[in-house]
Amino acid sequence: MKKIHLHFTIVCVFIILAAFSRMIPHMHNFSPLGAIALFGAAHFRKSWQVFLIPIAATWLSDLFINNVIYAQFYPEFTWFYSGFYWQYAAYILIAAFGLLLYKRGVSGGKILGGAIGSGVIFFLISNFGCWMGSTFYPQNFSGLMSCMAAGIPFYKGTLLGDLVYASALFGGFAFLQMKLPALKTADLD
Repeated sequence: MKKIHLHFTIVCVFIILAAFSRMIPHMHNFSPLGAIALFGAAHFRKSWQVFLIPIAATWLSDLFINNVIYAQFYPEFTWFYSGFYWQYAAYILIAAFGLLLYKRGVSGGKILGGAIGSGVIFFLISNFGCWMGSTFYPQNFSGLMSCMAAGIPFYKGTLLGDLVYASALFGGFAFLQMKLPALKTADLD
């Protein structure tokens, strides 16, 4: 039982630290959030943990960012920013993707594929959300494609963030597993 609690605790600490690394100055869309969803999918044992814990860490970091760092842009305390549900939906889909991808284990190729897939999922969902109901883009296929094209410059940050943070989370945890054998998921079965 101690192995399970240690594993769970360390995974949660990694996720929370990664979520709050969003406070470090970075390029547009360079974020740990897609990698967090993948990491949670690979390491949590229960489905509710896979989806709830990364979303909760994201929300807590959003609260800090919106109400401390960007407080001058919000006249009152902000629980959720406008359009948050598109981004959170993308993270939920990324976690589901991670569950499928890491079902039979984690490897370097799967981490790379997960990071690339995560960026694509986020790009498609967030840009669709930007287009949906927009007064700037026409509500037709041409408007959707214009919105997607306008989002391409931001994809670089998303992809780089997913690659860097997936490498850091999965690599850091693998390193700890070598140092602390109790963290090995095989020991939990």
